[in-house]
Amino acid sequence: MKGPVDIDPKGLISEAYRIEGITAAECRSIFLDWALSLADGQETGPALHLLIARHGETNADHPMTRVLQDGVTGIATPKRRGGWKSRPRS
Repeated sequence: MKGPVDIDPKGLISEAYRIEGITAAECRSIFLDWALSLADGQETGPALHLLIARHGETNADHPMTRVLQDGVTGIATPKRRGGWKSRPRS
C-alpha cells in the first residue's frame, strides 16, 4: 500500500506482520531499522499513526502493533535521561 509518501518503503513493517511467531524483541529491532530508514524530513509521529491505521486496527494483538503504539507514546512523552543536570552537585 503506497501513498504520496511511502511510510514503509522497504516493507519492513508490512513484512513483520506476516512473520508467524515473531517476538516483541524482533519487532523492536525491525522498528529501529524502519525508523533509521525514514526519509529526511519525514516526521515519525504521523508515520506511526498511519502504520497503526494500516496494520494495527486489524492486528491488535500483534507484537508489532504494541511496538508502534509504544513509539507513539514515547514521542508524546519525551523524558530526559541523565546528563550533567541530573548528576549530584558537590
